[in-house]
Amino acid sequence: MTDSISPLIELRGVSKDYHTKAGAFPALKSINLDIYPGEFLGVVGKSGAGKSTLLNMITGVDQITSGEVRVQANGSSLNLTELTENQLTLWRGRTMGVIYQSFQLLPMLNLVQNVMMPMDMSGLFHPRRSKERALELLEMVELSEHVYKFPSQISGGQQQRVAIARALANDPPLIVADEPTGSLDSVTADHIFSIFQGLLGADRTIIMVTHDRSLLPRFSRFVNIADGELIKEGGEL
Repeated sequence: MTDSISPLIELRGVSKDYHTKAGAFPALKSINLDIYPGEFLGVVGKSGAGKSTLLNMITGVDQITSGEVRVQANGSSLNLTELTENQLTLWRGRTMGVIYQSFQLLPMLNLVQNVMMPMDMSGLFHPRRSKERALELLEMVELSEHVYKFPSQISGGQQQRVAIARALANDPPLIVADEPTGSLDSVTADHIFSIFQGLLGADRTIIMVTHDRSLLPRFSRFVNIADGELIKEGGEL
């Protein structure tokens, strides 16, 4: 199926070294990977395998030691390594929604304000429309009864659902999730995973990092990373 589809993201020879007192530590070793539109890609591996580092290369939040990451945007190909920090920030704000295991909600803002924040940061904020969209997204993740509460007033599973709503605020074509179910109980984690599956479509791609191998059958494709190297792929688009 991938023969007739152009990749949304291309990683070519991507390596990342971290410098320590003992010398350079290779977190990623010459990664080659194509990610296609509309797929639910799992990045699987043990703690310290390089999963989050790989995600940081895809999102452009960390600098590559060597190689390149190219993404398709508005009909053209962008090389993330050639963008300035301001260009990267704007690109992420309008193209990508990022979800973390630790939720990273702002405690001084209520749920509606947390969801509205990406619209403000990317220059897409409009007082009335932004609030309407935030309320719609919180209703989609079944939190319409809690919209004016603060993060400390809701459960961990509910906070993760707010984080998903926030990631969708600018209707990004790419969702990136770093261990989004890692701190949740199994029932809540299953519900969160089902929300992700419901978000898939022709215009949205999801990349999820996880150490939970029981999730593998639920991805459209997965890659296995160990010691900074891709060692296995599974599933089909």
